[in-house]
Amino acid sequence: MKIKNLALCATATMLLGLSSCLTKNAEQSSGNSNNAINMVAEGEPQVAEVTGAPHVPAPVGNRGPKKWIVNLETTEIEGIIADSIPYTFWTFNNTVPGSFIRIREGDEVTLNLKNSANSVLPHNIDLHAVTGPGGGAAATTAAPGKEASFTFKAINPGLYVYHCAAPPVPMHIGNGMYGLILVEPAGGLKPVDKEYYIMQGDFYTKASTIKKGLLEFDNDKAVAENPDYVLFNGKKGSLLGANMIEAKVGETVRLFVGNGGPNLTSSFHVIGEIFDNVYLEGGSTVSHNIQTTMIPAGGSAIVEFKCDVPGEYVLVDHSLSRAFNKGCIGKLKVTGDANHKVFKAGGAITAE
Repeated sequence: MKIKNLALCATATMLLGLSSCLTKNAEQSSGNSNNAINMVAEGEPQVAEVTGAPHVPAPVGNRGPKKWIVNLETTEIEGIIADSIPYTFWTFNNTVPGSFIRIREGDEVTLNLKNSANSVLPHNIDLHAVTGPGGGAAATTAAPGKEASFTFKAINPGLYVYHCAAPPVPMHIGNGMYGLILVEPAGGLKPVDKEYYIMQGDFYTKASTIKKGLLEFDNDKAVAENPDYVLFNGKKGSLLGANMIEAKVGETVRLFVGNGGPNLTSSFHVIGEIFDNVYLEGGSTVSHNIQTTMIPAGGSAIVEFKCDVPGEYVLVDHSLSRAFNKGCIGKLKVTGDANHKVFKAGGAITAE
């Protein structure tokens, strides 16, 4: 009996230890901010690589926390919005969306924001990945020709929107001042074959009073939430023709999808594909076998799927008038051998 009791005690102790270990691991993998706060960022600060859509910087991998410098410039520039029609965009680093920033939890980031001397208005940046007043907006407000900076620690993994928060905020966002920052978890995201950056925005336009043929922001349409254009990556056709994103049969694709707004919710869908994994709202909760995922204004999602069949796959906001009438459409081109186990036009599925 004594031996039996000792065995039971040993088993109970082992189970308690296993439970404690599992609980600790669950806390570490759930984005517990206290863990990241206490992580020590090593080394001297380095300038972080940032990229324009649809490209993303290299994955962080299995490195430890580091110190980074991110340099952004706010500009007010003329660019093409659709069909050779010019529009006055307001940007981060001269692109819509702004540059993709990629770090990991525990990293320390010094963000330097320069407002171009050619700007008319002050600009700043509110990063949804930042814990602190205004997401850094007040600390980075800069008049034309001026610079501002602040430092933050990335304590919550996820995919986050950033945007200008200078008043009037809807106007700044509506002119294209938004982007994404990815905070990878410790150990990094699972490797995939292809990654792309896509961001939706709604644009409200009227004829410019300054230059004939130029479009500018229309506040009345924005208040009414009646956009002239709903676009991926700031331009009609940005993901069509020679600009299609690409993959090969057998590859897994990961899309970092954001919605700058300023108003509309996106119903993001890839026609002919099913999302194997969706990181809901850009966070840690993963759902599987999803057809369409909702992305609110100021929100994001990470979607992953394997390409099984070659062809051109259409990316849309499934509020389809936005896709086919207002420009929110793109394509993924998948090349490779046919897979008749999965899809066969004009005949029965065949076992090979």
